[in-house]
Amino acid sequence: MTTDTKDTLQKFIFDNAAVRGEFVEISDTWREVQARHSYPPAVKTVLGEMLAAAALLSANLKFNGSIIMQIHGDGPVKLMVVECDSDLRLRATAKLAEGAHVAEDATLTDLLNQSGKGRFVITLDPNDKMPGQQPYQGIVPLDGDDMATVIENYMLRSEQLDTRLWIAADATVSRGLLLQKLPRHSGKDDQTKQATEAEELETWNRAVMLASTLKQEELLSADIQTLMNRLFWEETIRVFDPAHPRFHCSCTREKVGNMLKMLGTEEVNAALDDLGALEINCDFCGKHYAFDKVDCAQLFATDTPVETLIPAGDIKH
Repeated sequence: MTTDTKDTLQKFIFDNAAVRGEFVEISDTWREVQARHSYPPAVKTVLGEMLAAAALLSANLKFNGSIIMQIHGDGPVKLMVVECDSDLRLRATAKLAEGAHVAEDATLTDLLNQSGKGRFVITLDPNDKMPGQQPYQGIVPLDGDDMATVIENYMLRSEQLDTRLWIAADATVSRGLLLQKLPRHSGKDDQTKQATEAEELETWNRAVMLASTLKQEELLSADIQTLMNRLFWEETIRVFDPAHPRFHCSCTREKVGNMLKMLGTEEVNAALDDLGALEINCDFCGKHYAFDKVDCAQLFATDTPVETLIPAGDIKH
């Protein structure tokens, strides 16, 4: 199957070393994310960086499901969410505080962690859960001055994997590079094992050093092949077939109904008394859902389980 999308994720691995890498370039999907919102430039930068990071991390999922990255902020931005599934289908949104003013040069701290109460959440949500199985969720303080550092710290703390990220975004493109040092288990004798580990550490340090020469401007302007050739032309690497991220929103009427059920009968009935009917737009794709009094009564009359991970949208007043 061929595709004309410009969005590409390219995996590669260093021969004879437990070091893997990925480049990602997202433009069409990024435009889809922005099409329904008018975000300030500083918000676009952080959300675009999250988009690239989610695609890079999702490419190594060991299950059929989704990774959901959320930042709950205590500044002018209250929430950022990016979701990417194992097929590299992406969606993203950001919520600003009412009347928020965002400076063009606002940093991650300015936007989301002004009082040090920002939280970074990663949720791993398998599609085919076992009975009683819940999504895995890790919640940590927003530890870092930029998005790459936040994710690196999370990965080291939760996965015990040395992971380095270089990510950048502007209004037209979101790009990133991930390097990861993998654990290697072998039955070699101690002397051979120590020599192998030393060689792999040298390869890892060299790869990180080369990648660290990347400037933000270069990451935003050069395509994947150009970046790979410039950084690793002296290395022996194996390149895999590229994958292609794309925009996809998984919202459904059933999921929006679940969100309403989480609010509870009292709150939903109060909203119905005020509004007559509930009009809900998906924050991710803009799709419109309407629930009248009969629809809501049917929701609460059923015994279907309630499960939702991220808000689908806001009730319109």
